[in-house]
Amino acid sequence: QVQLVESGGGSVQAGGSLRLSCTASGNTYRLYCMGWFRQAPGKEREGVADIDGGGNTNYGDSVKGRFTISQDIAKNTLYLEMNSLKPEDTAMYYCAARRAGIECRGGYPLVPDFFYWGQGTQVTVSS
Repeated sequence: QVQLVESGGGSVQAGGSLRLSCTASGNTYRLYCMGWFRQAPGKEREGVADIDGGGNTNYGDSVKGRFTISQDIAKNTLYLEMNSLKPEDTAMYYCAARRAGIECRGGYPLVPDFFYWGQGTQVTVSS
């Protein structure tokens, strides 16, 4: 099993920045694809970004140029640097991982592709 724990959420004004972290524990061997998703009240969960073991990244259109996904494999930690935040970025943000041995699909990260999920961390952006 794999456990994912997010941190770093909070409240910020529009134009501000936040950095989310996700620490993985358990059977993390061969987790080749990690990602961030978000879900706003009344909306479906959507992909934000994902990254593979080689550092290749994919982003949702709404965050391209503002968010950066990265990872520290030695620390089993995934990051999401969020800049130029907008009120529409307000959501619960979730860390996720595909099953061991499975690479990222490429393109927009899709919820059904990911098997392991964290509990989420809230991000609120005020105007």
